[in-house]
Amino acid sequence: MVYLYAFLIGGALCLIGQALIDFTKLTPARILVAYVVAGVVLGALGLYEPLIDLAGAGASVPLTGFGYNLSQGVKSAIAEDGAIGILTGGFSAAAAGISAALIFGALASVLHFLLKMAKQP
Repeated sequence: MVYLYAFLIGGALCLIGQALIDFTKLTPARILVAYVVAGVVLGALGLYEPLIDLAGAGASVPLTGFGYNLSQGVKSAIAEDGAIGILTGGFSAAAAGISAALIFGALASVLHFLLKMAKQP
């Protein structure tokens, strides 16, 4: 059942994003930011964790899951370190995702450069 719930919840999040792209004048960047902010707000209100418990990766992998991860990191860092946790919590909680994005972005740009150089006479 977890696979079905992951598919349905993840698919619903993608469907909402696609509807926003198709039927509004919002840019994709604004939609992405709205998804992250929605994850932060739902995580702060305690509403996103039950969704992750139900759907697993269907809720934790999309951008709303990234926002939830940020909110939980800030919440735990504030409990441990005080007010400085506001600045450090999100980075420590999302370090793996941020690092992966930077590494794969750099690899993609190098690959693009190499392919572009290979096509030139």
